[in-house]
Amino acid sequence: MCLAVPGKVLELYERDDTLMSLVDFGGVHKDVCLQYIPDAAVGDYVVVHVGFAIQRLDEESALKTLAEFQHLGVLNEEFGDGFAIAARQSGLPDPTASSQPAHDNEVNQ
Repeated sequence: MCLAVPGKVLELYERDDTLMSLVDFGGVHKDVCLQYIPDAAVGDYVVVHVGFAIQRLDEESALKTLAEFQHLGVLNEEFGDGFAIAARQSGLPDPTASSQPAHDNEVNQ
């Protein structure tokens, strides 16, 4: 699933003549393109879809949405390790796990 997720602009910078920002999504920080909202400022909340800020959002609505996404597990789905999530959904061992269990019966504990 690919959602539009609200986040708080932490800093502004340019990369290759493109306005960018570091955005906080409930503790997860990602680089986001601000070309569609060039007047966004540090502290603003923006709605981000596939790496692009597409609109501003008031703080209350942003925090409510983030809390609901967290409750539903959506933030982990959007920002978590894709390989681990896919493995779990398929009932397979996590290919990114650093250690393997010593016995087969320990796999699903």
